[in-house]
Amino acid sequence: MPARLPSLVLATAVAVAVSGCGGSAMTSTGPGTQDGAVSAVVGFYPYEFVTARVGGDAVDVTNLTEPGGEPHDLELTPRQVGAVGEADLVVFSGGFQPAVDEAVEQQADGRALDVLSVVELRGGAGHGSHGDEGHGDEGHGDEGHGDEGHGDEGHGDEGHGDGHHADADPHVWLDPLRLSTVAAAVADRLAAVDPDGAQGYRSRAQALDAELTALDEELRAGLATCERRQVVTSHDAFGYLADAYGLEQVAIAGLSPDDEASPQRLRQVAEQAQAAGVTTVFFEELVSPKVAEALAREVGASAEVLTPLEGPPARGDYLTAMRDNLERLRTALGCT
Repeated sequence: MPARLPSLVLATAVAVAVSGCGGSAMTSTGPGTQDGAVSAVVGFYPYEFVTARVGGDAVDVTNLTEPGGEPHDLELTPRQVGAVGEADLVVFSGGFQPAVDEAVEQQADGRALDVLSVVELRGGAGHGSHGDEGHGDEGHGDEGHGDEGHGDEGHGDEGHGDGHHADADPHVWLDPLRLSTVAAAVADRLAAVDPDGAQGYRSRAQALDAELTALDEELRAGLATCERRQVVTSHDAFGYLADAYGLEQVAIAGLSPDDEASPQRLRQVAEQAQAAGVTTVFFEELVSPKVAEALAREVGASAEVLTPLEGPPARGDYLTAMRDNLERLRTALGCT
């Protein structure tokens, strides 16, 4: 079994005291508590998917956000704080879940991977999502993702959500190639915790890279020839997807689903939607669709779900849901 760094006495005591109590929002993927398993804690679904795929049977993955929960609003129970303190690895998105940031800072110093520290970031609303960047020359292509400088590159400082990414868009997982970069970093961190399993972690990360690259190619081909390029969304969650595939995201609200659009912003979006001939206004399943539905009625469009995958999909996994998103986008944009 890999060596485990000692946790704070308080976290251990709390975890033991509440271990038999209900109310925990944690869900687990993997071999459970069997001897020899590495323990990993993740903030929310996309990183559960990646860590479970890379870890395989060697890693017990615990998701702090329960299915159907809004990850932005997560409040941790004492048991969850204890789990963060006991984990061999914590995978989180700095600034996305403040309660997780705090627990990492207090309990998991040196044992956490902030995914935003290993990928190129874009700004939030107002920084543009026009998609001419693509993936062609961004270091994806034929360079592979397994050797992109993750290794031992600054892991000691990756564990703090202390505002370094305050102005950045955290929704990096909606670009499959960026998610593959995260998978490579997770493999490196697991290999550091469990050197005997290093080959397996890196092999599974490479296999996932192949699947994510194939998904990227499907998205690129499926969205290449469309009547429209504008995608109206309830909040600014799809900028990476738009940038990657030549689309223009028109977001009603900002990076957080809790942001409320001003009347002026609603008028602007309605005017843009009408000018572009938009047929669909997208909303996400974890927040109220009322604003999106009202805007859709105003511009003569329909309101449909486009999942940002902040929680587990109703069927299948990340790959399934992204392909479902592709079909919804193709219909909305008139792609051939």
